[in-house]
Amino acid sequence: MSSLLVISALGDDRPGIVQSLSRAILENGCNIEDSRMSVLGGSFAVIILVSGQWNTLAKLEGSLPALGEKLGLSVTTRRTEPRKLAGHMLSYSVDVISLDHPGIVNELATFFSQRGINIQDMATSSYSAAHTATPMFAVRMTVEIPSNLHIAALRDEFLDLCDRLNLDGVIEPLKG
Repeated sequence: MSSLLVISALGDDRPGIVQSLSRAILENGCNIEDSRMSVLGGSFAVIILVSGQWNTLAKLEGSLPALGEKLGLSVTTRRTEPRKLAGHMLSYSVDVISLDHPGIVNELATFFSQRGINIQDMATSSYSAAHTATPMFAVRMTVEIPSNLHIAALRDEFLDLCDRLNLDGVIEPLKG
């Protein structure tokens, strides 16, 4: 039976980081199950879910401090268990675009948290609008809605929040 390890790393961005990390995982007899990688400012951030036998994961864990030092990365690891879903959940996609201003993520997180809705995945970005260079902000997230929640009422409450905060938002069933 395979075990799971979460690896997170942060450091200055440069070519070759993903290749070096993925080679170390492969050479230690482990497999990448899931990952998120991004350049944030001048830094590179990665979080990887790795599977393997307990001994191959231990070997990988032992090799990561030296690899992190060589690559200039702060590396942390944590053993984890397979995810257990609580009850019946419906996956929905949430997309929001607005003029950039502080508090958007907090308002959205508060809205979903107060309703017992888990944010499974979230990505945000700031950019300049075409032609006007107006600072814009975009949020894309996947949420898990308990099946006993009334979706139409939730959607109305979400749209009311978007109107109140001047956000352009959509919540719809996750496709695919």
